[in-house]
Parts: sequence; structure tokens; C-alpha cells
Amino acid sequence: MTSDLDQLRSDLLASIDAAAGLDAVEAIRVSALGKAGSVTGLLKTLGGMSPEERQTAGPRIHGLREAVTEALAIRKAGLERAALDARLASETLDMSLPADGVAPGSVHPVSQVMDELAEIFADLGFAVASGPEIEDDWHNFTALNIPESHPARAMHDTFYFPPEADGTQKHLLRTHTSPVQIRTMVKDKPPIRIIAPGRVYRSDSDATHTPMFHQIEGLVIDKGITLGHLKWTLETFLRAFFERDDIVLRLRPSYFPFTEPSAEVDIGFTWKDGKRVLGGSEGWMEVLGSGMVHPKVIAACGLDPDEWQGFAFGTGIDRLAMLKYGMDDLRAFFDGDLRWLRHYGFSALDVPTLSGGVGA
Repeated sequence: MTSDLDQLRSDLLASIDAAAGLDAVEAIRVSALGKAGSVTGLLKTLGGMSPEERQTAGPRIHGLREAVTEALAIRKAGLERAALDARLASETLDMSLPADGVAPGSVHPVSQVMDELAEIFADLGFAVASGPEIEDDWHNFTALNIPESHPARAMHDTFYFPPEADGTQKHLLRTHTSPVQIRTMVKDKPPIRIIAPGRVYRSDSDATHTPMFHQIEGLVIDKGITLGHLKWTLETFLRAFFERDDIVLRLRPSYFPFTEPSAEVDIGFTWKDGKRVLGGSEGWMEVLGSGMVHPKVIAACGLDPDEWQGFAFGTGIDRLAMLKYGMDDLRAFFDGDLRWLRHYGFSALDVPTLSGGVGA
């Protein structure tokens, strides 16, 4: 048996050394170490031997298996290395060629419109102000002249935190960015010119309403401020945002607790091929609310309403994006649908702002 093992070892190692490719190496492995392989068969015979025979033959058979396994691994590694060397020698890389394009991320339409608005109002002398999204009752309602009986304070309209130990409701998710106006008037001395963009929350959901959405509000506090200043500011802003000089505004009397007088602002449009096109005055579309800051709001912030006057306005950023870029469902803004984002997203390296060319 010793001579047979020596011959088998010699034959297997010679065939492994002569193997011309990885397929040949694998074939030898299967024929020697597979379930029906020659070395595997010898290992199976150990079970039928006497202890003395097993003591003599066992180490030689196991040694044969280890030698074949090692030789296979060495030959396989050598063939793989040779194949890689041959590939590297045959392939060339032109380092002067441009790199393959990597699919870039995109700027979300809401972020894009926020950037556009910040650019426009910066050119008009407005600063950007921010405040907490978790507000207290005074900043969100009381200081804005919103009475206890106002519908906005109802549980079905507002997201409240659990009541305090004494049963009072002190904290809520802000329902508008108007508290930022209050915080600014309390903290800073006039004159004040700010916009306050950010997330707000209301208990409402349909094609044009979501429980969380984005809003931008503007505030001007100075001496001698009139409705004329408000109208000019809004007209200039909307013409820059929609990139049309024929934008026509209509200020319609309305009511807001924090402004007096108050006005809904409508933007004119015309019909073209059955579609509404901004510009002209064939029809009217509401885009924002506005008004002169109520004297009670000015007084609540520690300012003298006989000395200081101002105007404020507010609109939904998501709705502005829908109107400018042709989106038809507000809920899609927050679905995270990659197809939608690829269709409506903006290049991060070519952001169309007022400074870089709106709509570029």
C-alpha cells in the first residue's frame, strides 16, 4: 500500500503542477478530494482497518490529503496571479480621460424655493430669522392677538403637547412662523426687516394640506410704514420669483387677528390653450395673506404703536413651489419618492437663485 500511496501522491502533484487553467485545477480537486475522489476513497477505507493498520496507514493518507490540498491552493493562486498580470499588461488606462459621471444628488424643491426667496428678499434688505418649532402659548397665540375662542386654538386644528400638572396647555408645535416675528420684536430694536422661513404644523391633510408644511413670513417695523410699502414689496417679490414683469396683484380685504387692516393677495393669470398662465388679469388666484401689524401686537412686544408701524405677510413655500414648477399634489413633497425627486429636483451644483439667474 505504501508504494501505491507514493505513486498516487506523485501522479496527483504532477497533474496539479501541469494544470493549464483554473478549470483544470478544479477538475483535479474534484477527482481527488470530491465525494467520489481517489483520496476521499482512501480515507473511507480507514474505517474498515484494524487499529494497527489504521495507526500505520492513517498518517500517510491524511498526509496525502494535506499535500494535495496545499498544492491545489498554490497552483490556483499562481494561475490567478498570472491571469491578473496578463490583464494588466494588455489593458491600459488613459488618465487624461474624464471620469465616469456619478449620479449626483438633487436639491429638494422646498429647499430650492427657500433659497430663491432668501436671495430675493436679501436684495430687498431683509435678514433671515429663525425660531423654535416647539412654541409656547404666548408666542404662538396670545402675543399675536389670537383670543382664547379662536379656532386655531382648538385641539383638532393644533398639535398640543400633554397638559401641565395644573391642566394648562403651555407648549405646542407652532402653527405658523409668526412667533419668530414676536421673538424678533422683543429682542431687537426697530427698524426691523426680516423673513422667517421654516416648518409649521397643523392638524390637516388632503391634496393641498399636510400636517407639516413650510411657510415664510415677512415683517417690517419702522416709522411711517404704509400699505403702499407693503404692496410694492409684494409686487417686487412676486415678479422676481415668477420671473414675469406682467404680474398683477389684487389686495382683497380680509381678517387676521394680528394685522389691521388685513388683505388677501391675489395674483392675476390668463388662459392659454386651456391652461392658466401667470400674468394679466383674466382670473385671480390667492397666493398669500398680509396686512399692517396690529397695534396690540406691537404693544405686546414692548414697542409704542404710536411711534412704530409695520406690515407683515405670509405664504406657503410648498404652494409657491407647486405654482411655479407645476406640481399638483402637496403630499408628494413629503413622500420621498425617488422618481418624483429626480423629476422635480434641482442640481446641487447649479442652483437657480436670483443671484445666479432665477430658473436657470
